[in-house]
Amino acid sequence: MNILGISGSLRRASFNTALLHAAQELLPAGATLAIHDLHGLPLFDQDVEQEGDPAPVAALKDAVAQADALLLACPEYNGGITGVLKNAIDWISRPGIAREAAPLAGKRACIVGASPGITGTVRAQDQLRLVLRRAGALVEPQGEVLVFQAHTKIADGRLTDERTRELLARHLHNFLGTFP
Repeated sequence: MNILGISGSLRRASFNTALLHAAQELLPAGATLAIHDLHGLPLFDQDVEQEGDPAPVAALKDAVAQADALLLACPEYNGGITGVLKNAIDWISRPGIAREAAPLAGKRACIVGASPGITGTVRAQDQLRLVLRRAGALVEPQGEVLVFQAHTKIADGRLTDERTRELLARHLHNFLGTFP
């Protein structure tokens, strides 16, 4: 099982990227997680798309197409999904001129999120779930991983809180258990 991890944050010390690194450590046997960086991804522009996907877009679409599933680490900015994550979804929800189908269509997706706030990323995850479903992804209905007060649970890019690590490991196990 090959999973592609995408963080909705570009920050070097991102709590959400740290969640993806923790997921790499906590995956069940037989599963792998590659993290795809969204730096350099241009803003979606249909005029650009009609000329052919720029290299960072083509790389993202290829990575999504080759993955068995997606693990999206969703920060919450101003009560919603981040622009960088929404932009990535806009690109992968469309085939472009070089593909028959959008790489996101029919792809299974799992959502996690971390925030320094007290509600975690609940609003952003709800918005992301809607956007993904609208784009044709299959968002698994298992429980949520809402890491609140992330600054107390993630240090030096590492998820240190054992209870949260156990929750994330159980979440990943349940997600992977939905595959035939």
